[in-house]
Amino acid sequence: MRELAVAVDSLTRKFGDFVAVDNISFSVPKGEIFGFLGPNGAGKSTTIRMLCGIIEPSGGTGTVAGLDIRTQSEEIKERIGYMSQRFSLYEDLTVSENIQFYGGIYGVAGDRFSERQEWILRMANLRERRHSLTGELAMGWKQRLALGCAVVHGPEILFLDEPTAGVDPISRRNFWDLIYDLAGRGVTVFVTTHYMDEAEHCDRLALIYSGRLIAVGSPAQLKSEYATGAILEVLAEPLMEAMNALQADPAVRDVAVFGKNLHVLMPDQPDSVSHVRRVLSDAGLSVSHVEPIVPSLEDIFVALVEEADRNAGEA
Repeated sequence: MRELAVAVDSLTRKFGDFVAVDNISFSVPKGEIFGFLGPNGAGKSTTIRMLCGIIEPSGGTGTVAGLDIRTQSEEIKERIGYMSQRFSLYEDLTVSENIQFYGGIYGVAGDRFSERQEWILRMANLRERRHSLTGELAMGWKQRLALGCAVVHGPEILFLDEPTAGVDPISRRNFWDLIYDLAGRGVTVFVTTHYMDEAEHCDRLALIYSGRLIAVGSPAQLKSEYATGAILEVLAEPLMEAMNALQADPAVRDVAVFGKNLHVLMPDQPDSVSHVRRVLSDAGLSVSHVEPIVPSLEDIFVALVEEADRNAGEA
């Protein structure tokens, strides 16, 4: 069995009467890119802050790099890198000065610092910008610099809290190339995100909603395990009337809006397409197409969230 970088058992965090993280358990083997996927307010950042020793759990246990998150938080901070949602860079310092500042925080000095700084500038493609003020950099370059500062001490585990929020798609892709490079060097990467395309890049995912884990597995496992039925893409007008008509049909398991289309979860039966067409035609709606599609992670996540809402409502 692979050695674990992170292990969490029944981890809970409350703020007064509000339960931000509710009794979650999971583990992350060393060298894995582990994605923590969920909407804003789901409990992702609170979990990552507990794992980094920034806030204390209200209940449960956890270890990071074999160290207890309750009693060894200072030792944990020496072994990890952390990049928050908001870049903690000093914009009135140059690129090199920011790297030097963070190197000083982590006690990286002398020849080792010179070596790490050159590696960071090369990795982030910032060698030509080493003397530029950080505040003058485009967001994508700031993001690369923030990642470089987070790994200046060569951590074994890297925590990235929604690192690509507000960054353009090309910069996001370039950033993920850097993540792959770090993972290839043996660094465990724990990344929170609400971007479904980023989730596809992870070795495994934990889906969190309202503070609770609703699924854990690889992207392929989640699709195969939770796609219990056929997903149909439907284009019909008016869209919301079509959605209401399908939601009212007892054979339809779930309906969600995806752009101009509807994604409809049906039992996996040969007549699913004709059944949906008939429901919409009987409602007097214009139907352009009804086609089976391969379920995406977004389909899976939406279905699991709606199931969680239904279960909470019944409870």
